[in-house]
Amino acid sequence: MKSYKYLSLLFLAFTFSACDDSVLNLTPESTLTEVNFYQKAQDINGAVLGIYNRYQTRKQRDWAVLEMPTDNIHRTGYFNIGGLDELNTLAFSSENQLFAGFWVETYNGIYRANAVLANIDRPIDYTAGQKEQLTGEARFMRALFYFDLVRTFGGVPRITTMLSVEESKSTGRASEEEIYSLVIEDLKAAIDLLPLKDKIASGRASKAAAVGLLGKVYVYRKDWNNAKTYLDMMTGYGFALQTDYASLWKEETEDNKEIVFAMRYIGGTNGNTISTDFLPYFGVTGISASGGENVFPSWSLMKLFLPQDSRKKATVTEYWKSPKSPTEAPENWYPYVSKFAVPHTPNSSGLDIPVMRYADVLLLRAEVLYALNQPAEALAELNKVRARAFKGNTFNYTTADIATPAAFTDKLLLERQLEFVMENERWFDLVRTNRFMTVLTNVEWGYNPVTKEPQKVTLAPKANYKYFPIPNNQIELANAGVLVQNDGY
Repeated sequence: MKSYKYLSLLFLAFTFSACDDSVLNLTPESTLTEVNFYQKAQDINGAVLGIYNRYQTRKQRDWAVLEMPTDNIHRTGYFNIGGLDELNTLAFSSENQLFAGFWVETYNGIYRANAVLANIDRPIDYTAGQKEQLTGEARFMRALFYFDLVRTFGGVPRITTMLSVEESKSTGRASEEEIYSLVIEDLKAAIDLLPLKDKIASGRASKAAAVGLLGKVYVYRKDWNNAKTYLDMMTGYGFALQTDYASLWKEETEDNKEIVFAMRYIGGTNGNTISTDFLPYFGVTGISASGGENVFPSWSLMKLFLPQDSRKKATVTEYWKSPKSPTEAPENWYPYVSKFAVPHTPNSSGLDIPVMRYADVLLLRAEVLYALNQPAEALAELNKVRARAFKGNTFNYTTADIATPAAFTDKLLLERQLEFVMENERWFDLVRTNRFMTVLTNVEWGYNPVTKEPQKVTLAPKANYKYFPIPNNQIELANAGVLVQNDGY
């Protein structure tokens, strides 16, 4: 049951830079201006929905940037997304349109958040607590956008006000520390301003979402004490793991106790493409009449699933036959990612996409507790996720499995990989643990079930790939020497 739509009549007028290819030229395309738009509380509410909409639009294809370079997937012969092949083979370039699109979509979201915050004081018809909530939502979303940017590009322009085109052209990159400081500042403000999850429409940011995201930010900063403080707070908000992992990926049970924050989609109205992107080209009976078949799951991933792991069946379907085949025709070995495969019209699925689940909170807590020399407590958190996957404690890890920091990281990354396939965690996990160069040098893409031989591929990841290249078109739009490229590109 959907509780909120991001697309509204107000948003139809709020189309700031929706088709612009430059963060440096964010001119409203509609005839509305800041002078006559932000007059009433409903105007600000519509503008806040516009912030969500920008993230919602980007989120459904984030996998192309954040999963494609990993060992989880490899491209197919059908792929139709420009720039995908280069990420598949780790040939990173500042000309890649996927990096450029990620940058622009994210800064467009930041622009919208800044517009709300710049005009929040104009209306005088707010209901009790409404102004605080809308302010908190704008700051939460700005923090989320900047957290994505700093993890992918490192230091980026720190823009918190409404800049003119000329001012933006002379705005250079802030340091990583400055961006992280802004993220933390915004999230702390959001925590104070946002209501609890049951006091706000589902699909909008809550106090718990801000707390959970701040805990995650501190994990990335390796600030273990602060991370523990905020992640511990999450135990008091009523979240819990879904008993059945597969129920997370069904529309009828998508709004559940495990979802800390998710992007909402309405099939046929503002549906997502992710449910179509991974399906076989000729579709899947009962699911979709066609598929994007952009990628296949890699054998590097599939071989890690034990047969008893319930996440395997919920994540990957191994055998398929064309809907046009005769009924009696057998299925063929044709693995595809089916995690988001709900019945839908092609490219317009109503399945929500999680941004943060309670499983992430538990695994982050495990990481923090181990770093704080509490291995027994870390093991307990790790095994909560493990036990859900195996529907019991038979396959739980023991203290011997995490006897050294390296061994613990091995188990942690394994659980995170299997738990969050195509949820855009793998690339970040490999980079922040300094594993991406070793893990991604030798990968296995396809697999022949007859010969039992994998397709082994050697790649050449580089140390500077921990940051993506600043899109060259953005450098050229700025004044000379203002936007400096990352090292190695």
